[in-house]
Amino acid sequence: MSTTLTLLLVALAAAVVAFSLRRAGSGRRQRAVRELLDAADALEARLRMARAEIEAVAGDLALDPVGDAMREMLRQRLWLRDHGDSASVEQLAEVRLSIDTARGRIEQQLSQIERARAPLA
Repeated sequence: MSTTLTLLLVALAAAVVAFSLRRAGSGRRQRAVRELLDAADALEARLRMARAEIEAVAGDLALDPVGDAMREMLRQRLWLRDHGDSASVEQLAEVRLSIDTARGRIEQQLSQIERARAPLA
């Protein structure tokens, strides 16, 4: 009887550990998805402001860095919709990095515009 009880307790402990590990991995993944979506939302808001600032300074340009970035962001959102459920945490991190890189490029362009707008001393 004690052997059966011991085996039952060991099996229960193994199930609890497995559940805890799975839940911890799921939490990391959910956090990665949430951070990715937050980054995409922040980039989209910044791109809308950037478009307004660029058009105010340069008018309508044949080159549209904001439009390019918006299309890239849309591509990433579609990828997340289609592959997000099966994507690894590493894949989600790669997409997040590409969003952060795009945001960095836009910030750099906005800094150049701000310097161009500043009166020459």
